[in-house]
Amino acid sequence: MKVPAWLLRHRVKVEPYAGDSAYGPTYGPAVEGVPALVTLAVRTVRDREGREVTSSATVIAGPDLDCPAESRITLPDGRTTRAIAVAKHTAPGLPVPESVEVSCE
Repeated sequence: MKVPAWLLRHRVKVEPYAGDSAYGPTYGPAVEGVPALVTLAVRTVRDREGREVTSSATVIAGPDLDCPAESRITLPDGRTTRAIAVAKHTAPGLPVPESVEVSCE
């Protein structure tokens, strides 16, 4: 069961992180109009290396979102940010919605 579409009121653009090159980070093809629920709130999260960092936005999307840590995300207000941590929420066999939670810089 996926997160209900009526909860995903915002649209974001996601450019999945593909790795580093000699010229800096590289990204896969941009996916525009991704349905999401965006919360602008400051909180402390741990990045992929375990350091505590400050997140200024949280994006919740459907379980099929391809957004590894370090991906570039354009929020509904036009601000471009970076994915710090990504959590996939699943509960196989239980009647609760599956989703992906992305903590952004």
